[in-house]
Order: sequence, then C-alpha cells, then structure tokens
Amino acid sequence: MTEEISVPQLGQIVRITKGREQNHYAVIIEIIDDRFVLLADGDKRKYDRPKKKNVNHIEKTAHISSEVKKSLLETDRVSNGKLRFAIAKYADEVVTDFEKGDRHDV
Repeated sequence: MTEEISVPQLGQIVRITKGREQNHYAVIIEIIDDRFVLLADGDKRKYDRPKKKNVNHIEKTAHISSEVKKSLLETDRVSNGKLRFAIAKYADEVVTDFEKGDRHDV
C-alpha cells in the first residue's frame, strides 16, 4: 500500500511540506517526471499558473479526486472550481474527522 501512495497520481490531494505554501493542500495536475509534479489549488494557485514542486517536498495522501482525474484525462484541463471543490471535500471528510478523533481521545 505504501508503494501506491509513494507514486504521485493525477488528481491526488497533497499537503505541501516545504516552501512558502507550507501546510497548504493542493492537487497534482501533471506529473513532469519521477521527481517533479505540477500543483494547483484553484485559489491562489490557478490551473493556468501551477507550482512546480519536488515530490520530496510534498506529503501525498491516499485520496485521489475522481472528478479532477477524469477531467484531466478527458480534456487535459480542469476548472479551478473543481480543484477548490476537491480540496474542500477532502478537508471536510478527512481532516475534520481526524481532528474530531483527536478531541475525542483527549
């Protein structure tokens, strides 16, 4: 399973761990090679001006947005609204559940 997560995939939600946008979430919109990917979040980083990021500077999640992946494969584009929606959906489902679990354990 860790092998699947370690390989970046289109539409995968990632957390940026290094740089100016540290601790922000973004979506992989293009895989340049085995070392670099292009990220966008639809808000500060629009689809038209993605951030080139080293894969060692991101934390890949197991969540892949099927809507974003499908759009990228079919049209080679994705709307900024879809990117924002995918990140918001991930944050609402996964991050909030994790935080609720932390509070429950305390």
